[in-house]
Amino acid sequence: MFTSINRALDASRLKREEGEKGFTLIELLVVVIIIGILAAIAIPVFLNQRESAWRASVQSDLKNAATVAETYATKHNGSYTNLTDAVLLTEKFKPSADVKVTINVAGTPAGSSYTLSGVHSQLPDGSNTLEYKSDGGGLQSTWK
Repeated sequence: MFTSINRALDASRLKREEGEKGFTLIELLVVVIIIGILAAIAIPVFLNQRESAWRASVQSDLKNAATVAETYATKHNGSYTNLTDAVLLTEKFKPSADVKVTINVAGTPAGSSYTLSGVHSQLPDGSNTLEYKSDGGGLQSTWK
């Protein structure tokens, strides 16, 4: 009697296992659609974060270059007259990767102020330059 019951259970189990061989096409399509929706949301957010990081690196480099310029002026009686891009580098200023910082010394009397321009090569043209003006209150709020 027990053997016939065991045989019946084994036959029932085998029948169920034959019908459960994997995922249906509908289940796979639903998973692919969900992954696609998540990717459509995440990719633009990721790209915007990268652009924000590039802008932040330019801002940071301009502030660091301004500190170096102020230190240079302290050593040279408050004058920025001979301060150039090359002098910034020799005074231990090291820009971030893909960031170029240039300095323009001006002012009245000559050499009394400077403007730093920072450009990141990965930012789109037209909005990739930020300025730091020593006589204008520091970082300018708009990108050029």
